[in-house]
Amino acid sequence: MSTLPLEGVRILDLTRVLAGPLATMILSDLGADVIKIERPGTGDDTRGWGPPFDSRGQSAYFLSVNRNKLSVAADLGVEADRALIARLATDADVVIENFKPGTLERVGLGADELLARHPGLTWCTITGFGLESARLGYDFVVQAESGWMSITGEADGAPSKIGVALADVLAGKDAAIAILAALAGRGAAARRGALRREDSPNHSSGKGAPSEIASRRLVVSLIHSATSALVNVAQNALVSGAPPRRWGNAHPNLVPYQLFDAADRAVVIAVGSDAQFAACARALGLEDLARDASLVTNAGRLAARDRVVNAIARAVRSESAAHWIARLDAAGVPCGVVKPVLEALESVDASPLTGIAPRAPAMVRFAPPLLDEHGAAVRAAGWEAFVQAMDARDR
Repeated sequence: MSTLPLEGVRILDLTRVLAGPLATMILSDLGADVIKIERPGTGDDTRGWGPPFDSRGQSAYFLSVNRNKLSVAADLGVEADRALIARLATDADVVIENFKPGTLERVGLGADELLARHPGLTWCTITGFGLESARLGYDFVVQAESGWMSITGEADGAPSKIGVALADVLAGKDAAIAILAALAGRGAAARRGALRREDSPNHSSGKGAPSEIASRRLVVSLIHSATSALVNVAQNALVSGAPPRRWGNAHPNLVPYQLFDAADRAVVIAVGSDAQFAACARALGLEDLARDASLVTNAGRLAARDRVVNAIARAVRSESAAHWIARLDAAGVPCGVVKPVLEALESVDASPLTGIAPRAPAMVRFAPPLLDEHGAAVRAAGWEAFVQAMDARDR
């Protein structure tokens, strides 16, 4: 059996809903041992976010981001459960959480305390609006306040959210990236002899210097992940000083780069270069556009947006999507049909139980757990419960 890149890395997951669970699933797909702590009785909020539910009563939402983990139900209000969490953190490489500020500190499980106690530990907090804010970080609110909704939707319509909780998804990926960077940096430091758990200069006292602790404290916020994802839209605003507006399915900087209706279904044409435009115009039978000197550059096409778009729209309506896709593909013009989700999923490895399979070097090892499915094993064996689960799977 092939070795996964994060084999042996231990991650204590104190997160719920989407961003945090996605981050830990990414890391678990790569081989990390992940123990997920959940509230007794109800578990992760998303366990109840349905229908749809599968035949075992598991919500599709929960299933989408929780494979490859062990589940333990533990109550922060119970001393024995707090001791269990502290014990698991002792031997963890990473703790990731998304509690409201002060919640873990009030029960003796705060980041600063555990980082000072365990020099080999990295701590990642996912927040909505930063450590200084107690506001709840829901994706819809972040989409509104990050500027996304102001640029999403039809030009003359209302602001709109994106059809997936993308602020959560990006924050989860940002958290995974930050954790991977911390693990890589720690490995590089160990190779240089600057940090080893067994001979850390602070190991004997169990305490780390404030600056060293700060380097192991990662903070990811949904609002920062979302605003950073504005990329070229943000840069357009910074350079021009003008607020970006909604373009519907068009592009503020490229023409043609939008949706068109063919005779039977919608297609998108995404011209990204002057050569592609000439090829596109000829593939659509629009030789007059291909020969027009004023349309040779993208700047010229932007100035004549309505003329170019209207001509293409008329041409595309005359034939089926398959007809145009074949011609545009042959001409090397980026294009595609608008697929419903089930049709899109036909082209990937996807399961109703474990979701869309990761690409190598990651893999699906376990189905998403039932609530407290591994509670007894983890309480008895700690992190060795993950080894036992792997052994049981392989038997």
